Amino acid sequence: MQIAPEQLEKYSSAVTLSDMEVFVFPELMYSLVLANIMSPIIWRWRDEDCFKKLEGKSPYKKLLRLRQYIMDEYEFNLDLETWGLTSKAKQLKRFEPFISPEDITKSNALFGYHGDKYYFDVDIRKHFGLDKYDSDIIPYWKTETVEAMDAFIYRPGYSKKAGECVSLSALYAAAAFIVCGVPLDDIFMVLTPLHSQNFIDVADGVLTNNRRLVTKAMWFNGTAISNKAQRALRNENVTTVAHNTGCIHCLYGDATIDQGAYQRLCSRLGRYLSTDIDLLMIANFLRTYLEYHKYFQFCHSFRGQQKFINAEVIYHYEHGSNFRIADATFDKLINEISEEDFSPYELPGRICCEKLRNFIQYENIDLQTDDGRTALKNFLNPFVPETDRFVRRLADFIRIEANLPAKEKNYIATTPIEIPTDFTKEQIVDYLQSIRTGNGTADLAVYAFRDMETCDWRPFVTAAIERNPVNLEKVGSMSADEAYQWLGQMDDASIYDGKRLAQPDEVANYKRGDGLEKAFALANVLRNKEPNEDIRITVDNSDVVVKGRKEYRFVSDKRLQSQIQIAPDGSIDVHR
Repeated sequence: MQIAPEQLEKYSSAVTLSDMEVFVFPELMYSLVLANIMSPIIWRWRDEDCFKKLEGKSPYKKLLRLRQYIMDEYEFNLDLETWGLTSKAKQLKRFEPFISPEDITKSNALFGYHGDKYYFDVDIRKHFGLDKYDSDIIPYWKTETVEAMDAFIYRPGYSKKAGECVSLSALYAAAAFIVCGVPLDDIFMVLTPLHSQNFIDVADGVLTNNRRLVTKAMWFNGTAISNKAQRALRNENVTTVAHNTGCIHCLYGDATIDQGAYQRLCSRLGRYLSTDIDLLMIANFLRTYLEYHKYFQFCHSFRGQQKFINAEVIYHYEHGSNFRIADATFDKLINEISEEDFSPYELPGRICCEKLRNFIQYENIDLQTDDGRTALKNFLNPFVPETDRFVRRLADFIRIEANLPAKEKNYIATTPIEIPTDFTKEQIVDYLQSIRTGNGTADLAVYAFRDMETCDWRPFVTAAIERNPVNLEKVGSMSADEAYQWLGQMDDASIYDGKRLAQPDEVANYKRGDGLEKAFALANVLRNKEPNEDIRITVDNSDVVVKGRKEYRFVSDKRLQSQIQIAPDGSIDVHR
């Protein structure tokens, strides 16, 4: 299946899957999920005892177990130079036919995006290590397939598999479907300039956040971990939402996502991001804002008698306990507190949290209205200074407005990816192959999957010779002969099964590869060291020959056949 020349940029991007490429071609995000679903790796998870024990349980129950499995097996990788460096100028020129440089700069973290005032205040670029890229040089921030994530165990310094946030979100989406039985229709991928998450529409909603899952109760619990999980949706615009029906992008007028599905996300996510004020929410709010503890107290009934305790003391006990204030474990926490820390009288100068709760509920206070905020400020004035700020913070705590792409788009009807949860891996592969001609996301998924038997080879070769800086960096000043010897010393095992191929940077980073993969790594080196020479790669089952000024031979287990000619101007000719 040969792709049109004007599609080469997009299809080669399905191979490299950089942050920039996914931003410009948003359909690539779901293509990676489908590639992971076709991979045998996640299917093997279903045979793990921890998941077999949950057979017959709800998808929600399985999701909670999946969280622990991913936390045990994977690390969060934020090494920005894992996949090497490139230049802003080169990438802006590359994407200019698709999106303006100004729009990329405003919306993409690698090109100077800083976010809103909050991100300026915390110096978010420094937090992520982006501040040192203040010239034309930027990281080539690639998203990993599940195979590349698992192969991190071969890299120095890693004891586990690993991936960055976009890789982890794609992993979670695929695993939620394969292992937990969550229908694809209930999984929405939500990307911002600095983060990638999934909203899974089960129970009250679940957000994936790097290696973790965040339920609605966890979202509002006021802990440092939950507050960090909120950072992206509180402070960034959502650039892309990807779904099995299609995608929607903040900058593009056309959207392929089903309009009803997008409306459902907006509604369900909105409900997930908002809550009512009860005693638990007041306790959660005070857990976040320690500076307000000195104005509050809690009361509790002992054998019919009310006793009071100041907020500082009860939160001190909570900090070292497995139990929490105002939730189902509150009585157990109270039992851990020394009786001496309680007072039989209401503490002067402090507002009782229970009275605050009763006032809000009795008066039906709505903090999203001026009248509601004014009423609460008047109630709190005798106890809490700067009540405007307190009420504004409380209103923000209980409700977040996600900055999703505008609903007003030109919705283009497309055929959704419809895969029943009881399909086998083989049925899914056959299904996606069967709809490739009518569904661009499915077609791109096969390229992200690296299926060299059914794909046009030009996108893979283009990516291999143009976008693999780590391979060139590792070779450094070696001659072509020395690079050939360096590759020959590596393990001959591919990280991809069957007739699928690793890119040169994957070979270089993980120090392993099939002979055909090493051949492309050497071709990448020759393009750099012998730019004026034609390069020919002959693939004849187990025999692979790379010819530049000299001839280099490799042995492959991939059992593929192809003739590839790479001209000095970068043009690629492939005969199968």
